Parts: sequence; structure tokens; C-alpha cells
Amino acid sequence: MKNVIISADVKKENLSEDLVCLSSSHVIGDKTVISSGCILGEESPVILKNCQLGRNVRLKGGYFTNAIFLDGSSVGAGAHIRAGTILEEESSLAHTVGLKESIFFPFVKSGSLVNFCDVFISGGSSNENHSEIGSSYVHFNYTPNQDKATPSMFGDVARGVFLRENPIFLGGQGGAVGPIKVGYGNVISAGSILRNNYLEENRLISVEAARSFEKKIIRPRYNNTSVKIFNNLSYIGNLFALISWYQHIRKRCVRDRYDEKIYNSVVKSLEASVSLRIKQLDVFYKKILLSHRRKECLDVNPEELQYQEKFINQWRHIKDLIILPETNPPKELFKNYSPENNYLLTTQSLTNQSIEVGIDWLSSIVMKIEKLSDNFYV
Repeated sequence: MKNVIISADVKKENLSEDLVCLSSSHVIGDKTVISSGCILGEESPVILKNCQLGRNVRLKGGYFTNAIFLDGSSVGAGAHIRAGTILEEESSLAHTVGLKESIFFPFVKSGSLVNFCDVFISGGSSNENHSEIGSSYVHFNYTPNQDKATPSMFGDVARGVFLRENPIFLGGQGGAVGPIKVGYGNVISAGSILRNNYLEENRLISVEAARSFEKKIIRPRYNNTSVKIFNNLSYIGNLFALISWYQHIRKRCVRDRYDEKIYNSVVKSLEASVSLRIKQLDVFYKKILLSHRRKECLDVNPEELQYQEKFINQWRHIKDLIILPETNPPKELFKNYSPENNYLLTTQSLTNQSIEVGIDWLSSIVMKIEKLSDNFYV
């Protein structure tokens, strides 16, 4: 391994002896974990800081910090992968992809020149039947009102973890304006910019370009606030569901000390993502408060203003209720998972009855958080 720098703070016991670095690489951080079979720098230099890598991960070039890569995941050259990113088994990115606070379930693929931050995506059942993000796709996660209460979901946790749902296809040179939700099986035509939820499934969706106009703008100005708040709470609920899945199911699949550290890191990362989403909702609340004080200047309907007022009055109380719900995970799932059984194959071989019970369990967690939005309706 020529031109490889392992910083003094990296713990030797967290690095597999068979790590291969094919280009200059700099490995940094006491939280770094690299399991067996990993390859760094196949296409260009790598800087890797406080990341956790499962078995046979290939990071071909770029900058990686505070991200997690499970078995068989891969990333092309020119990557810029930051905190809160979790790539599950056999998911992959082509060259020049930027991710932050992004969660990819197994088999999800991304094309090149993609910016996909503050997003969850699932769908598909194998490397041949996978969700796809087309090249030059962008998730727009920052608003003219200067807030980032914009996380979007393509698929969901409760059904997605069981690897049975139809894949989602996002056509190239397109984008999504967060926060939105897109259902399984949907195919988005190339060049479409999504601005609304598309919850109905197995649809071919093509969105025309926005019409040309010019008018005076007052910022901050908010509309459709109820949808944005619900989508944010739903996203948090899904993060809680995924935390529960790792705590009660995936940790039963720990094979060695590397797995244990990696799965613990996933839970911590998801908990940090929940805290970030609440923080961004706090910013959203302050912006709405500022906007609402100037309501006489805004072209907003009375129902919207009433909802905003209720949100302003209730948010500080409601945010204290955003905690991981206590649930009883179904015992039917426990018997299937163990260190001796491959996680993906075990999940793919579950009975329909086990899957239904599992979906009900995880959905109940999501719905308990989503239901908090009821407090804001007049």
C-alpha cells in the first residue's frame, strides 16, 4: 500500500489486515472501522475520516466523513459523502455523487453527477431489480426561506426493509423539491422536477416544466405548511422505525467485532439524524413565526394562517413528545435472524405472515410520530 497515511488516532484493532489501497489514501479518526475485503482508491485518491465500512466495500475515490457503508456497497470516484449517510448492502454510486443525511436501502443504485442530500430511498429486491437514481439528479433541500425542513422519502422503512417492494426509478436530469414522498413502483420521466407527494404506486409520472412568470416576493412566506410539517414528522417516524429495526433485528446478525461497532454506529447516526430533523423544524418554526407576524402583507388563505398559528402555539410542546415510541417487536422475526444466517437471504426468505407482522410493528412506530401533526389542525 504505497502513499497510504494511517493517522495516529485510528485504532489498529478496527482495521482489517487485508485492507487494499490502490491510490494514495488518508485514513483518519478514532471512530474509523474497516472490515475485511475492503478496497480504497481504485480510481483516484481517498480521504476517509471516521467512517465505518462493512465487508467488501469499495470506495473508489473522493472524500468520505462520518458515513457508514455496509457489506458490498461501492462508490465511484469524485465522491463527496458526509455525515448521516448510510449505504446498506450492495447499494452503489457511480462517479461524482454528493450525499449527506442520505439513507440507501440494499441494492439502490445512483448514476453520476448526483446531489442527493436529506433523502431516504428504498425499493427493489435484488441487484437486478433495484431502485435507480438517474444521472444528474438533484434533491433540492434548501428553500428561498432559508430553511432545510426538506427531507424527502422515496419508499418507506416499514415495507422497504423486507426487500419485496417494486423499485422506484428517478429519471436523469430531474429533481425533487423537498419535502416530498414518492410511492413504490413509480417511474419518474427524465427531466421531471417533483414538487408534490406522489403516494399512489406503480405510476408513470411526467411533470412539465414550471410556467414562466415574474412577481413581487416577500420572504419568508409559507404555504402548504401542514404538508411540510406532516412530511417532516413522517420522516422522523421512519428514522425511529429504522432505529428499532437495527436494535431488535439487525443486531442479532452481528458476526464479529467489526459488525458490532458498525451497527452501533448506524444507531448513533440515525439518532443524530433525528436530532438534526428536530433542529431544522425549530428553524422552520422561527421562520414561520417571522412570516406570520407580517401576515397582512402575504397572499395566504385564512385556513393556512390558522394552521400556522396553531403550529406556532403548539410546537415547543409537541417537539418534546418526539421520542422513540415504546413497542414490542414481534417474536416471529427473532427466530429468523442470527450471526450464522446471511441478513439479505434471511430477509428475502421470510414468510408473508412474518412480513405482515413486521410491517405492522414498524408502521405503528411511524404513525405514533405522524399523529403528532393532528395537534396543529384547527
